[in-house]
This record gives sequence, structure tokens and C-alpha cells, in this order.
Amino acid sequence: MSNAKSIPSVSVTYARNGSSKQSNELGMRVMQERAYDRRGEQYLLIKSPPASGKSRALMFIALDKLNNQGLKQAIIVVPEKSIGSSFNNEPLSDFGFYWDWSVEPKWNLCNAPGEEGGKVKSVKAFLDSDDQVLVCTHSTFRFAIDKFGADVFDDRLIAIDEFHHVSANPDNKLGAHLGEFMARDKVHIVAMTGSYFRGDAVPVMAADDESRFATVTYTYYEQLNGYEHLKTLNIGYYFYSGSYVGEILSVLDPSEKTIVHIPNVNSRESTKDKIKEVEDIIEELGDWKGTDPVTGFHLVETADGRTLRIADLVEDGANKRDKVSAALKDPTQKDNRDHVDIIIALGMAKEGFDWIWCEHALTVGYRSSLTEIIQIIGRATRDAPGKESSRFTNLIAEPDASEEAVTEAVNDTLKAIAASLLMEQVLAPRFNFTPKATSTGPTEGVDYGEGGYDPEKTNVGFCEETGQFEIEINGLVAPKGDDAQRICKEDLNEVITAFVQDKTNVERGIFDEEMVPEELTQVRMGRIIKDKYPELDEEDQEAVRQHAVAALNLVQAADGKIKETEGDEFGGSTALIDGVRKFAMDVRDLDIDLIDRINPFGEAYSILAKSMSEESLKQVAAVIAAKRTKITPDEARDYAIRAVKFKREHGRVPSVSAADPWEQKLAEGAAAFVRFKDEGRYE
Repeated sequence: MSNAKSIPSVSVTYARNGSSKQSNELGMRVMQERAYDRRGEQYLLIKSPPASGKSRALMFIALDKLNNQGLKQAIIVVPEKSIGSSFNNEPLSDFGFYWDWSVEPKWNLCNAPGEEGGKVKSVKAFLDSDDQVLVCTHSTFRFAIDKFGADVFDDRLIAIDEFHHVSANPDNKLGAHLGEFMARDKVHIVAMTGSYFRGDAVPVMAADDESRFATVTYTYYEQLNGYEHLKTLNIGYYFYSGSYVGEILSVLDPSEKTIVHIPNVNSRESTKDKIKEVEDIIEELGDWKGTDPVTGFHLVETADGRTLRIADLVEDGANKRDKVSAALKDPTQKDNRDHVDIIIALGMAKEGFDWIWCEHALTVGYRSSLTEIIQIIGRATRDAPGKESSRFTNLIAEPDASEEAVTEAVNDTLKAIAASLLMEQVLAPRFNFTPKATSTGPTEGVDYGEGGYDPEKTNVGFCEETGQFEIEINGLVAPKGDDAQRICKEDLNEVITAFVQDKTNVERGIFDEEMVPEELTQVRMGRIIKDKYPELDEEDQEAVRQHAVAALNLVQAADGKIKETEGDEFGGSTALIDGVRKFAMDVRDLDIDLIDRINPFGEAYSILAKSMSEESLKQVAAVIAAKRTKITPDEARDYAIRAVKFKREHGRVPSVSAADPWEQKLAEGAAAFVRFKDEGRYE
């Protein structure tokens, strides 16, 4: 650990303009108003970060569907019982709305005792009743459909919270039921999620189903920029050697309100004794003085004489754990910053867990799902008085000498990098890219920086009100079809997720010195687009590829400009905006070929080199070098297609002896394609 330093891989500062906390005359915040404007849609997908008010947005929409759109009932489906409390009664009329939200206690099945079978029967009893709202878990809902069929839910609203639990995989029951409902086309569906990523290669929905949803997007940037208190969010990973417990105080500041997620018992960071790990963490923090008889919190006296109140959610004894969990949910303590200081958890305190005072989410060991990481980070992004900054730290074990452990450590390292890259995209403002043409001009309400809009150049503008970049790029292909336009507008982060989750992309981008950036940005990103959106024609696939690469690489290029600038030139909430503008100025004109020549993982390597010991970095590089792969038949086909385009543009075929490494690669790929074709590798 002495060789490593804590280096935030993402550090974002926001304006704190208070806009996301303001309500209109109906009592709706910005995101809720945006969602309510689409209340007439039969299928609605709400993508919005934690703490943005999705639960209340659903209440507004559901009440309108029940009172104005002729639906019989609303069924709210949540992934776990604890989230059911988000849909408790709300006197919405007190804040200007037309109706109040009311759930009969017997119809909130998240609070009901008894076995699953009894709750499934309760679903049918509700459907046969005159009451309007039911709240149940995903599992109860699935069993009810299995038992009673999809048709009994006709003419009702189905609202699915934490929608990323759904999957297009045939083995995913909730996903299969969703497809069944949409095939019948007799229900309304509102799907809500703070992270539209599954963490695996399977899409949330089939493309045909997804295209039928109207999408409301409220970005992390809009949410955090509109806070009153929280200004800075840092996200980083920290490498250690030895036992994590002995090193945890290197990153855990006892004065910060912290959620510690200890490692999964199957991970290499785990000691395989979770109870002792909690005891050891407490011992590192200070002297144990017993437990609070009311809350069950551990009382620990620190070296400076303070008493920490520590909630242990790892405890195996159900009674003790339930007592602590109940104390954490006590509504009378919600605004009490001193109620608890540190929460130690394993599988709990993730999605839906609301503790506004959390300043540090510290996770030990890599979590296999990007969704889980985003959910954990969301615990620290609540706004609260006196809370100016918060952070997420991923504590990861450095590689050791054994080959098996090195390989596993490499995988965890690459996943951590992927997560930080993705979060950087999630936290950035939205990008609106347009091809540069003689007819293009300035967009109203957009700030184009010092000197304003220049019709002779490519321009970079930013609209503070919408939180969007307006960026002109020479040679950019504009999406033509509705699906491609929707993807470029709403789903670029899903494309980037698939790209950074591909281990080979990260390996080659960081550790392969012979790698030409276009191999990643054109060929490998192009392959991901083709696999993910086979229904798009070739031109629209290329448009999506270019937009995704531009979004990823402009953030990375801006990062580089921020880091090379000294002093306060890039201070405050405009750092990323200024970084993008500085990059655009330095290259004079933004061109898609230029953007394709940026290695998306270049900045990640510079962070890794600072945060990992030199010896470990060499070990990682050696492991990756040993498994370097040759061109596959699919990649060869992609190279051949781009070689044909090269010949069309340059009037000659690519040469293997060219000075340009990308042209060399095209020539090699085209030759490999011919060889594979002669070998009968293509049908």
C-alpha cells in the first residue's frame, strides 16, 4: 500500500444552482414534470438517477391514468421489500396536485407477513377488488402471472421499478412476462431505472419492444448540477496489498459518513470470515464500548475521544440485523445527521437505500455488475445540508505472484477501469453532435465561449439550461432512421457500456503498445454496434458508431486537457466544458477521423500508472501480452469493408508498408479476409 496513492479517476464539480429541488404549481420537480408531460404514453421508460424523485413521478402519472385515462388499477412492482416504502401514502394535494396517493395497508404486499403463496393470492384478491393501487415485489408479480395468466392484468398500469432487473434473456421470467404483456397490448407500462445497464451482455429489452417505449431521460448532470449543497463528486479506485482490513484506514476517514461494503465471500479480497472482518474494521476504528440498546448500533470510541455509531448489516442473527435495519429506516431520524456514522454491509444498503448524509461509499473488492456499482455510488449522491462533497472508492487487491491470482487481479483491474470510464460518461452533460455544413448555424440559448459562433470553423457550445453540449464535427454521419436517432439521442451510454465491458478492448487499449486506436474505435466499436443493433442499415450503424466514439473520446480528451492545465483556469463546475473547448481549439477543427484516432483508454492508463505499484503494473502488462490474439474472421471482414472504403476515398488499396499504422492494419485485415475466404471460413 505504501507504493500506491489514492487517485480519483473521475472528479466532477457542479454548479449547485438549486434547479432540481424547485417545484412547480403542481408540486413537481423538474424530472417529475418532464415525466408527467408524457403521461399519455402507453409505454414509458424513465431513466433518472437515484434521489431524483422517480417514485413520486410514478404517483403523478399513475393517478392521471386512473382518473383521466380509464385504467382500472395500478400495480407497482419493486425488486425487494424494503423499496416498497417508497410508495407509501403521500398527500400530494397539499402541494398543489389534483389527487392524493393512497395505498390500503393490505395492498402493500412488501409489508405483509406470510409466505409467497399467500401474497400471490392477495394479488388476485386485489384484481377482483375496487381498490386502485397494489405494491408488490418482482417475485410476487412473476408468480402471480404464472398462476393467473397475463390476461387478468388487462386495462391496468404495470409500473416496474429498478427496471434493469429485467432482461431479454428467455430465462429471465420478468423479461418474458414483459414481452407477453406487450404482445397482448392491453396494459400500460411505466418502467423506471437509475441505471439502464445490466452488467452483462444481455439487453434489458428486445429491440422491437424497446422501440415502442417513449423515453424520458433526466441525467446525473442535471440532477447534481441542480442540487443546493453537494458540489463535488470524486470516484476512484485504490490498490492495496496484504489484508484490506489492515489498510482500510488509508481510505476510510472516520469523520465522514460512510457506507462500507465488505467483499463478497467468494471474492479474492474476502478473508472468508465476514463476521471477523466486521470486528476487525471496528477494532481499527477504535475501542468498542458496547451496543446502543435502542438501535443495536455498535458504539466505538476513537483515539480523539469521539464516539462512532456503527450499524452492522452483516450480522447473521436475523433479530439483531432486523433491529439495526429498522433503526436505519426510522422516519423520525431521517433528518438527524448524528443518528449513525458508519454502516457496514455486504448485500444490503444498495439500490433504494436512502441515507442522505452518506459522504463516502467505500466498496472492497470489485463488483461484477456495472449496475451494482452505479447503485452503490448513488448512495453517496444525495443532497444534504452541510454536505459539499462526496466520494466513491473501490478498494482492490493488487496482483500477487501466483499466475491464477494475477489473472484474476488483472480482470478486476480492467473491470474497475471500465466502471470508472462508464461513470465518467454517466456524470457528463449530454452530447448533441451535428455534421458541420455551410448551412449550420448557432443554436439559440447556447454559449459558444469567447468569440461566439464562428461559421468558418467547427463549434463547441454548451446550454446551461438543458445541460447539453452542441458540437459540430466534420465528416460526421447523421442518423437517418427513427431507431438510430433515438439511440444517438438517448442510448449512447448503453453503447459505451458494451464497449468498455469488452475485456479485450480494455486490455489492448491500455497495454498493447502496437495497437492502433482505429482498431478499437472503428473495428471493435463497429462490431459491437452491428451485434447490438442488427436491424439498423449500414449507414445508421456507422452513425451510431461515430456518435458513441465521439461521446467517449471527447470526455477523455477533455480529461487530458484538464490534467495538463495548471492553476485555476479550469476550476469549478465548468472544468469538463472548458476541457472540451480547449481540445477543440487546439486541433482547430473537429473531424471524425481525428476523433477516431484517440485511444479511449489513454487517460485510464495514466491514472493506473499513478495508483498501482510499478511491479504490479508490469505483472498486469505481462499477463495481457501473453494472451494477445490474432485477427478473427469477423474482424477481418470488418477490416476488408473499411479497406474498400479506403480505396474509394484514396484511389488505391491500403499498403502493408505504409507509414500510417492504420493503413497497415487495413492491409493486413484485408489480406486476412482473403485468406479466410479461401479457407472457406465464410458461408
